[in-house]
Amino acid sequence: MKPIPDSADTLIHPGWIIPVIPENKWFIGHSLAIKENRIVAVLPRDEAAGIQAKQTLELPNHALLPGLINAHGHTAMSLLRGYADDQPLVPWLEQHIWPAEANHVSAEFVRDGAELAIAEMIRAGTTTFSDMYFFPDICAQVASDVGMRCQITFPVLDFPTVWAQHADEYIRKGLALRDDVKHNDLITVGFGPHSTYTVSQASLAKVATLAAELDIAVHIHLHETPSEVQEAITRNSERPLNSLHKLGLLGPKTQCVHMTELVDDDIALLAATGAHVIHCPQSNMKLASGGCPVAKLKKAGINVALGTDGAASNNDLNLFGEMQSAAMLAKLLSQDATVITAGEALAMATINGARALGIDEQVGSLETGKLADIIAVDLSQPETLPLYNPLSQLVYATNGSQVSHNWIDGKLVMQDRQFTGIDSGALAARIQHWQQKIGANPKDEDLCQPL
Repeated sequence: MKPIPDSADTLIHPGWIIPVIPENKWFIGHSLAIKENRIVAVLPRDEAAGIQAKQTLELPNHALLPGLINAHGHTAMSLLRGYADDQPLVPWLEQHIWPAEANHVSAEFVRDGAELAIAEMIRAGTTTFSDMYFFPDICAQVASDVGMRCQITFPVLDFPTVWAQHADEYIRKGLALRDDVKHNDLITVGFGPHSTYTVSQASLAKVATLAAELDIAVHIHLHETPSEVQEAITRNSERPLNSLHKLGLLGPKTQCVHMTELVDDDIALLAATGAHVIHCPQSNMKLASGGCPVAKLKKAGINVALGTDGAASNNDLNLFGEMQSAAMLAKLLSQDATVITAGEALAMATINGARALGIDEQVGSLETGKLADIIAVDLSQPETLPLYNPLSQLVYATNGSQVSHNWIDGKLVMQDRQFTGIDSGALAARIQHWQQKIGANPKDEDLCQPL
């Protein structure tokens, strides 16, 4: 039994505590204490009576749970939300998104887009996100200024963009960023090779060597569509996953994003190497890319986390929606209503994400000694009543707007739905500027024909 602390900075008395570890459990009549940036106690309320706290919060209608972890996204693409909808993946990229990025992406674009995305994620209960996009130094700075935890995976490509001209320059600039933020406890940096079809095997081999030497993460779009896999077989006489394995790029620090097109041998290889899968159900459904076989992955012992992808292909950054979609899609694809329970879906958005990002000893569950990345969710409104099972309500009935408080590293970044470190009015004005600059697609007049 752990000793009860004498003092705390914050003492919270919620209606329910959902610790995630142990799985599928919740505590009633318990309290949680925070001191500095860590959880120092989770205990019955009567045992918390002796704790002297600087601040005490009574939240009798709320569930307290770990902050959600968005394990894949492109934050600045929030400025392209709704810009090119209802398109297949390849035309969406080649005819709409990549040209728009070529015309508009800059340090200012990333700064404003990242702040918009971070604001959205905080309001929906996210405390950690993973980003893969241009000007990763800018995204890292915005996250640090707001006080949000993140994994920055700097892009690696073989073609020039506004941020770099070739793979070596992407890598050089990305590793310089890693050196710049190495003392920032909120930020980790890893490699973000875009995919096997945009990065050559020579460049991927260089990433594999450097990632192994530095012992850092590799985050890559992989097996996203049937055509991607078939083209790889035509080009290299093997599936993309096999190519990565031969190059030494599959291992416990590899984060494989999407993974909708998998056969049994792929799953066995993932299990053998300890690689993680980042499932983005809503983006995959919207782009008709396919469905990740989560039930099979789970059965094979593979860690599956959740990501939203970018707002240009989702169109939101709400992990409550991803939890619900992940659970329901897994049931549909497997034709088994018992697979991926509410508790398992919540684990995918919390502790599984922490495992994928290599930070599960610090966050992802409400345990004494872990960092205080915590959210409070109000379950007293009509959308979540009656309440028989708080886990079920969180996954199947909550939409993110019920999140009232968000603590990251022990600090309140949102209290009663109000930001503590973001000027939402000034942000909205800057986003309006980008909307006018980028322009609507299609043009408004094309949609407003007389009846």
